[in-house]
Amino acid sequence: MPNYLKVLLLGLFSIQAYANDYPNVRVATLQHGTVNWEMDVIRHHKLDKKYNFTLSVTPVGGKNASAVALQSKAVDIMFSDWIWVNRQRFSDRMYGFSPVSAAAGGLYAQPDAGVSSISDLSNHRVGIAGGAVDKSWLLLQAYTKQNLDRDLKELIQPVFAAPPLLNKLMYDRKLPLSLNFWHYSAKLKAKGFKQVISINEVIKGLGVETQVPLVGWVFSEAWRERNEELLGNFLKASQEAREILLKSDKEWTRIRSLTRAENEEIFQALKHEYRVGVLKGFGKTELDALDHLYSIMAGEGGAALTGGANQLDRTLFWLPDSNVGVTQLESGVK
Repeated sequence: MPNYLKVLLLGLFSIQAYANDYPNVRVATLQHGTVNWEMDVIRHHKLDKKYNFTLSVTPVGGKNASAVALQSKAVDIMFSDWIWVNRQRFSDRMYGFSPVSAAAGGLYAQPDAGVSSISDLSNHRVGIAGGAVDKSWLLLQAYTKQNLDRDLKELIQPVFAAPPLLNKLMYDRKLPLSLNFWHYSAKLKAKGFKQVISINEVIKGLGVETQVPLVGWVFSEAWRERNEELLGNFLKASQEAREILLKSDKEWTRIRSLTRAENEEIFQALKHEYRVGVLKGFGKTELDALDHLYSIMAGEGGAALTGGANQLDRTLFWLPDSNVGVTQLESGVK
């Protein structure tokens, strides 16, 4: 074999060996969940290789399945909310949270339902996603008490159901109102349903003027302590993927099939709402706001929500830069 071919083959083997040396980051994502859009961007642009890891995605059937996968160490990271993390830490199951998204849905009505504000909700059936301790449902209850001095549970007939079923019931005109997650709300908006109030409006009405995260990346503290640089690199790749989706319409065209948008109006609505929901920053102001919101939700949801954790553990939050945790946040670093 000629020497130049030997050199070429040696180089190729070296590149392959180097690629195989990248540590895996195993991520649980919901099947057809919106975070899969970001995972696809990371893979397509090889952001995992840029940040020296290999992304491994495990699709799961639901939120509980994600938690089981993380707790059993079948995955390293999942996408969830900080309330779950706070509850676990109260029971000495130590997990951490890196904020990602402030995307929130809203309360939508049939165009002819005769509902223009929360004061018109009496005796209506309202579909609610996420169960009896869903964050949006608890915040809407608190908002109603503050503005109407009434218990929303006594005003309406709540109908708890899975998000896709709620939208189908709305499409089929079998339900007058629905409080659903952001991407399902975006579809309702695109189809001409009337927004009664958004959860962002509710949050502002409860005294929080800054953008606050609702969901993000969750990982065990034990894994973080062993892999601080690896976690930091994953979070940076995740952040860069969101920046691409914020700025590039071409990228949205590429991932359009992943959005499962039935038409152009829904596709554009999903793109717009995703971009609005991307967290712009996180520091002491946002941390204080979450403290305030948690106290409100804990008051509404009780132990069923908190698991007995009546206060927010401010040490659970981490930023994309490795080794950046609550100490820096409390100092006002953004």
